[in-house]
Amino acid sequence: MPIRRVILDTDIGTDVDDACALALALRSPEIRLEAVTVVYGDVELRARIVRKLLAIAGPKYADVPVGKGVGQPLLGKRPVYWAGHEGQGILGPDEPPMPPDTPHAVDLIVSTVLDNPGEITLLSIGPLTNLATAVVREPTLSHRVKEVILMGGVVRLGDSLSFPWAEHNIRCDPEAAHIVFSAGWPITMVGLDVTLQVTIQREQLRRLSAVDSPLNRAVVDQLDRYMTNCGRNFTYLHDPLALAVAIDPSLVRLVPMHVDVETRGEFTSGATVACLPSKSDPRSEPNANVAVAVDVNRFLEFFFGRLSRPME
Repeated sequence: MPIRRVILDTDIGTDVDDACALALALRSPEIRLEAVTVVYGDVELRARIVRKLLAIAGPKYADVPVGKGVGQPLLGKRPVYWAGHEGQGILGPDEPPMPPDTPHAVDLIVSTVLDNPGEITLLSIGPLTNLATAVVREPTLSHRVKEVILMGGVVRLGDSLSFPWAEHNIRCDPEAAHIVFSAGWPITMVGLDVTLQVTIQREQLRRLSAVDSPLNRAVVDQLDRYMTNCGRNFTYLHDPLALAVAIDPSLVRLVPMHVDVETRGEFTSGATVACLPSKSDPRSEPNANVAVAVDVNRFLEFFFGRLSRPME
C-alpha cells in the first residue's frame, strides 16, 4: 500500500484508545507520522505522554515533532473533562517538561500542510479544536490537505437505541466541530456507530504481551489500568479503528452524507445530525463519508496482527 503521510491530533491520556492508536501508527509501515499534536485540557501533560511513548518506541521516532495545541474549547463555554489519571504508568516523577521551543500544534499543522500540498492527512482522534483553529487561521488549508479522518460523532443508525445523542470528541467542542464539518475539505467520519462494535478484552492482553517490546509493555499496562479504572474487563478501540481506516478504508462501509453539528440544543449539544443526499434539498449535499458498518473480525485481526509482530 502507498505511504500515507499523517499528522495525528490527539487528546491522549484519558481514554487508552489514543495510546493504542499511536502504537498502531508506529507499527504500520503504511503510516509516516509527520507530527503528533495534542489538544484539550492539560496539553503540556499530553505532549509529555506522546514524547515518552515515542521514546519508548525507539530512536527512529525521536525526530517526530510534537506540538502543544489549544487546551480550552473555542468559546470557553464548556468545562474541560479531566479524569485525573492522565499520565499514570507512563510519566515518572522526574519526567522533564516539554522544551521551550516546542511548536504550537496549530502552527505545526498549518506549516506542514502548506509545505506539502495534497500530501498530508489530518487524523483527529480528539476534540476538533486544533483543526478548527488551523482552518480559521489559514482557510486555504481546506484545499491543500489530502483528507481529514476523524474519530467522532454518531448518526445512530440501525440498532442504536443505546447510543448517546452526542459523542465525546464532538460534545467537548461542538463549535469547533461545526467549523471542521463546514470547511469544505474531504472528511471521513468514523463514529460510535462502528467504534462501539470493536472491543478488546482483558484476556486478549496476553496476545499483545507475547511480543516483549517496551512499546507493547506500555500499551498493555495502559489497557489494564484503564479497564481497572472503568471497572470492567474490556474497552473500546475507537481511535485505532479510525487509524486503521486511514490504511484500509475497506474495513468499514462508507456512505456519503451531509453532517451538521448541533451547537445550541439543551440536551443534544454536540450531536451530529446526518442525512443522505436528496435532490429536493440542496442543504443535503454530502460533506463527509460516514462509516456505517465495520468488519469487526478483520479489523481485530489487523490490530492484533500489527501489535503482535516483532518491532523492526
